Amino acid sequence: MTAMASDFLFNGPEDAPITFVLAHGAGAPMDSAYMAYFAEQLAIKGFRVARFEFPYMAARREDGKRRPPNTAKILLETYRTVINELGAQNLIIGGKSMGGRIASMVADDMNVRGLVCLGYPFHPPGKPEKRRTEHLETIKTPTRILQGTRDPFGTADDVNGYALSSAIKVHWLEDGDHGFKPRKKSGRTEAQNWDEAVDILADFARSL
Repeated sequence: MTAMASDFLFNGPEDAPITFVLAHGAGAPMDSAYMAYFAEQLAIKGFRVARFEFPYMAARREDGKRRPPNTAKILLETYRTVINELGAQNLIIGGKSMGGRIASMVADDMNVRGLVCLGYPFHPPGKPEKRRTEHLETIKTPTRILQGTRDPFGTADDVNGYALSSAIKVHWLEDGDHGFKPRKKSGRTEAQNWDEAVDILADFARSL
């Protein structure tokens, strides 16, 4: 079971020079407030955005039953199908957390223009020794990772010690958690971090 074009949610102009493909994270669907915000704001900036759901999330939409993510094989196959359907030449692929991680695992093979990860799950919370970074050491696709400085899946202190590929630039969102939300005492707001993230994504797309 793979994603088909009829299952896409599109925002932005059809003739945009760049299309962002954004996959959801493990727990929330493609039309969550977080996913909708990034899609709508990038569309306002003149980009096209395509959102889709992995099979387990699409099934939940049909019957309302929560289920764990599909196997890595199915997730990777689904993302490759999406890229083939949209055409890799003008795509920046990525997503939130798990969605960005899956995109990062197909980016080089599929020859897309760029990769964006919104809160990359560098390791499971509380288990910094279980890194998910091996392929990020050699990735060739131009990459932006947007990460909250206190993300339990990879804080600034954790990630600054990793040997990541020179194709990757990590942009840190001040005091952000896994969804970029800061604490009140930081003086930052969630909206400020989300807007900063959108600006970084737009600048990255223009640079390509």
